Amino acid sequence: MTIYDVAIIPLIVGIVELLKEIGLPSKFAAVVSALIGIVIGIVYISPDDIKRGILVGLSLGLAASGLYSGTKSTAEGLKSLFVAKK
Repeated sequence: MTIYDVAIIPLIVGIVELLKEIGLPSKFAAVVSALIGIVIGIVYISPDDIKRGILVGLSLGLAASGLYSGTKSTAEGLKSLFVAKK
């Protein structure tokens, strides 16, 4: 995995957000993110080493779900900060 493969994380976030718009319940977003990461890890990152692909893909998927929840928490915090001042 190279440093450029980290760009897969926002891609996973985007795919999960698209699935949520289609009807995926939010409570399954982290699981779907991990599964998408595993698939990408096996198919794209390390097709010759399944174990490595699963491990790296799981890391990317979990990072993507953390990125989503962290961004959501920050946005909600900022929103409550600015709404409280009005």
